[in-house]
Amino acid sequence: MYRDNQEMISTIHRASTALSAKTGGAIAAAVTVLIWTGFIVVARLFADPGRAPTLTPFDIVYIRTIGAACVLLPVGWVLNQRARRNQLLAGNALAEGSLFGFSPLPLKVTLQCGVFGGLLYALLAYSGFVFAPAAHASVLLPGSLPFWTALLAWAILGDRITPTRALGLALIVAGDLLVGGASLLHALDGGNAWRGDVLFMAASLVWSVYSVLVRRYGLQAVHATTAITVFAFFTFVPAYTVAVLQGWIVGHVFTAPMHDVVAQLLMQGVLSVVVSGITFNLMIRYYGPVRSTMLTAVVPGLSALAAALFLGEPLPWNVLLGLTLVTAGIVFGVRKAINAAGGKP
Repeated sequence: MYRDNQEMISTIHRASTALSAKTGGAIAAAVTVLIWTGFIVVARLFADPGRAPTLTPFDIVYIRTIGAACVLLPVGWVLNQRARRNQLLAGNALAEGSLFGFSPLPLKVTLQCGVFGGLLYALLAYSGFVFAPAAHASVLLPGSLPFWTALLAWAILGDRITPTRALGLALIVAGDLLVGGASLLHALDGGNAWRGDVLFMAASLVWSVYSVLVRRYGLQAVHATTAITVFAFFTFVPAYTVAVLQGWIVGHVFTAPMHDVVAQLLMQGVLSVVVSGITFNLMIRYYGPVRSTMLTAVVPGLSALAAALFLGEPLPWNVLLGLTLVTAGIVFGVRKAINAAGGKP
């Protein structure tokens, strides 16, 4: 009887642990989708040349970094101190943090993740919004993630690309070509949307590199998000401050209306970096990098519709068709991945 009770307790514990992990993964996915959708609409709102923007893309990256750093620098310091204390109590070598004790990760990992997941992604993405509408970003930013991540996971992690997943990725590529290819065709007519499309694709690529690095090193969500913020804070922020004050580059971060700065601080810094950065990493830990990016299937559609509703942007046939193909490819890949895993999400 005692053994039966113990087995029952053990079974219940395993079931509750699996349920809590499943619930946590679902919540993380929902929060990530909502913030990514808002990120696309707000970023285009503040970058569209036709709306007389008060901030440049680099200004927004600057504000984004400071907003996130206000939250995450103290977090990084506490994580490092706690790790050092635990290592001392255990009689082991001191835990390896970096960047003056604010990054909880070793310097090599901080640099790798910081370059791809921090600076490059933000600089490329925000610059893209100057040239291309939000509907293009909807397709090419989150929509391209499964394609790039699958290729990188195959090349770096040895993940297998099944025929069904390959078909889903082919649909995504076709959708991307419908949007980006049409922009390239209009390049000779003087259009600039293709520049934004290229920047969006590049931003998607570097974010995929970051997501694979998170998986490769087995990084915890808070640690990874803190590390990329600390890296940007100690590299980009001082360099950009000097460059603007010396007049080497054009920046309006010190003269823009305060309400615009505060809005970007909260949306792009706190929500887009701190909150969605943590929830995205939680998704990777639960679903893996490829399936995580596929679970963002609703972001392209939601953000394109939100841009049409709130920004008045048109949705031409090639964008609508590309959006449909990308979303179908992502959903198809998710469904087949679930079936292959025996129904597990």
